[in-house]
Amino acid sequence: MSFQSKRKFTAFWVYFFLLLIGIMFFLPTLWLILSSFNATANMSIKWPKPWTIENFVYIIQKDGMLQGFGNSLIIAASVTAIADAVSILASYPLSRFKTKWGSNVSLALLFLTALPSSAMMISTYKLLINFHMIDSLLGVILLMSAGTTPYSIWMMKNFMDTVSVDLEEAAWIDGASRGQSVIHVLIPLMLPGFFTTTTYNFIGAWGNFYIPFIMLSDADKFPASVNIYRLYGMHGEVIYGQVAAYSILYIVPIFILYYFSQNYMSQGFNMGGASKG
Repeated sequence: MSFQSKRKFTAFWVYFFLLLIGIMFFLPTLWLILSSFNATANMSIKWPKPWTIENFVYIIQKDGMLQGFGNSLIIAASVTAIADAVSILASYPLSRFKTKWGSNVSLALLFLTALPSSAMMISTYKLLINFHMIDSLLGVILLMSAGTTPYSIWMMKNFMDTVSVDLEEAAWIDGASRGQSVIHVLIPLMLPGFFTTTTYNFIGAWGNFYIPFIMLSDADKFPASVNIYRLYGMHGEVIYGQVAAYSILYIVPIFILYYFSQNYMSQGFNMGGASKG
C-alpha cells in the first residue's frame, strides 16, 4: 500500500469515528426537540403527530418554573461576578510577582478543584447552619463561589501570563498606577481569556444541581437545575414532553452565551502571540 493510500485509509477511519461521535451527540438533541413538541412523547425518537406547544405552555404556567429561571440567573450571575473579581485580584500577584512558592500555590489551587463537593458537604453544611445560611440563596452563592474560584484563579493566571509585563511598565513610566495599568492595559489585552473564564464560571453555576438541592428546602428558591426534579411524579412517573420542553428552555441561555462569546473564547486560546507581539 502506497503512502498516499495509507493516508486516505487513515483519514477515512478518522472521519468515520468523528461521524459516529457526532451522531451520538445529535440523537439526544433530536429527541429533545421532537419530544418537546409532542404531547405523547416517550423515550423513543418519533415525529410529533400533531405538533403542539402544549408542553411549553405547561412549563410556563406551572407555579415556580419561571421563577426558577430567575433564581438560576441570580445565582449564576452572582457566582460569576464574585469568582471573576477574586480571580483577578488573586491571579495578579501569582502572575507578576515571581516567588519560589508561586508555582506551588498554582498547583495547590488546581488540586482544590479535584476535591468533590460531596466529600465536604457535611462540614460545610454545619458551618452554614452556624451562620444561618441554610435555605438561603446567599448561602448557595457563597458556597458555589468558593468551589468555582480555585480553578477560575488558575485559568485567569495562565491567561494573565500571556500579557507581557513590559506593557504595564510602559504605563507606569507614563504615570499610571498599578491599579490603573491593570484596568486599562492588562484586562483589555486579556479580554478573550477573561470572557473564557467568565463563560466557564457562569455555565458551571447555571448547571449546578447538587449544592442548591442540598441547601434549599423552599421551592420558591429552587433554581432551574433543581426545578426539573419537580417534573417527576410519584413512583418515577414522568411526562417526557414536559421534561424535554423544560430542557430546551433551560439550555437557551447557555446557547445565547456561547453564541455571543464564541469569538472571544476562540481568541482566548491564541492570546500569547497577539498580546506579546
